[in-house]
Order: sequence, then structure tokens, then C-alpha cells
Amino acid sequence: MKSDTHPEYRAVVFQDTSAGTSFLTRSTIETRESIVWEDGNEYPLAKVEISSESHPFYTGQMKIVDTAGRVERFEKRYGRRKKLDS
Repeated sequence: MKSDTHPEYRAVVFQDTSAGTSFLTRSTIETRESIVWEDGNEYPLAKVEISSESHPFYTGQMKIVDTAGRVERFEKRYGRRKKLDS
């Protein structure tokens, strides 16, 4: 078998920027940032916009995540969205 063909599988902290929550799991994702976790160890940090804490499928609530004004451009072009009733 060739050596150095697989990425490093290690503990990584994922931070949901829209919900403000974080969780520690294992991943091969490459990151530039790191964070000190609750156990006092330093882990690589991966910031995500949506996780199970903020995704409408898991929360049951509709939430619009705007990245770089895309929602405003869409609404300007096609009109405002209708809100979904629960």
C-alpha cells in the first residue's frame, strides 16, 4: 500500500455560526483556526453555517441564512417570499 495517501483523521470542533453552538467530532477536514475545547485541549476549528442545531428539518422552524445578500437580490428580482404557516 502507498503511504501518505489518506488524509489525517482527527478530532475537530465544528461551530455552527447561526445557532452559536459547537460540537466535537472526528473528521478529515483541513482548517486554519483552532480553539480550546471544554476539556482544556486545543482542537482544529471548522465554522459551518448550518448544522443539526439550526437546520429546519431538525428544528421544525423555517430560517433564512443569507450569504452575501443573496436573499435580498432574489427578493428584489422576484418579490418577497410568502411565509409558511406551521
